[in-house]
Amino acid sequence: MTGILKTTEKNLMVFSGRAHPELAQEVARMLGTGLVPTSAYDFANGEIYVRYEESVRGSDAFVIQSHTAPLNEAIMEQLIMIDALKRASAKRITVVLPFYGYARQDKKHRGREPISARLMADLFKTAGANRLMAVDLHTAQIQGFFDGPVDHLMALPILSEYVREKYGHEQLAVVSPDAGRIKVAEQWSERLGGAPLAFIHKTRDINRPNETVANRVVGEVEGRICVLVDDMIDTAGTITKAADALMAAGAAGVVIAATHAILSGPAIDRLKACTAREVIVTNTLPIDEAHDFDKLTTLSIAPLISRAIQEVFEDGSVTSLFDGHA
Repeated sequence: MTGILKTTEKNLMVFSGRAHPELAQEVARMLGTGLVPTSAYDFANGEIYVRYEESVRGSDAFVIQSHTAPLNEAIMEQLIMIDALKRASAKRITVVLPFYGYARQDKKHRGREPISARLMADLFKTAGANRLMAVDLHTAQIQGFFDGPVDHLMALPILSEYVREKYGHEQLAVVSPDAGRIKVAEQWSERLGGAPLAFIHKTRDINRPNETVANRVVGEVEGRICVLVDDMIDTAGTITKAADALMAAGAAGVVIAATHAILSGPAIDRLKACTAREVIVTNTLPIDEAHDFDKLTTLSIAPLISRAIQEVFEDGSVTSLFDGHA
């Protein structure tokens, strides 16, 4: 009697929550596939229900969900999606986080505070995730919070290419909004032909979140177009004050470049009124029509995410995507 060995082909499947389906659809299209049909709805008391409409057994599953407002609902929905995949015998589950919720709470500033970014990693692991993929984490140390592979993708190549093509003929300076992001600014400088670096020295009131107290420019910015780089724009208080400080220091102009456009509360009004000539972001988070304005340019992050998914699926190298040298 001869035994027959059945070989199973690898099966890539892409799943999307309800937070930002447009990005997930674009990623799936670039991968030459479609999103797995999913039934998702809320019960009257707010509980979330998810069911996949086709078999996921043995699949290499990629669950895309950006943590946008209402943020806690987006996170809970993704956790439930992961649990459903685990219980339906998916072979490997990769959580794709264009924007990682709670990433700013990555350490204790004072006693009796949580480290919520670590809690998030624990939740994903407990739900059944084997791997995390995120774009521009607030701090790189978050990679160490998850007990498994973490692919930290960088939007730098996409943003810097746009800036180089549009402003490369100008005298540029790269400016970090604080001393903590100098390393990222150095990578920007390398991409922009060795443009000089500057940073904004600021103090922050720990009792008043989202607010900075003072700005002072450190570095040579006079007569230059300053590319002000950050990972996110939330209420836009920090970034707009920095732009105004640069203009006051004699900059010829300011261009803001950030990966995540959270755009909470007064952000739109502040960005419209500030001295920056252009605000460049990516679509890691959905930007509705009400948040669009003339100075805002949105670039797609889908090519970066789709390429990373393809590399992970084919057991290739993702290194060039998360070290900024793609």
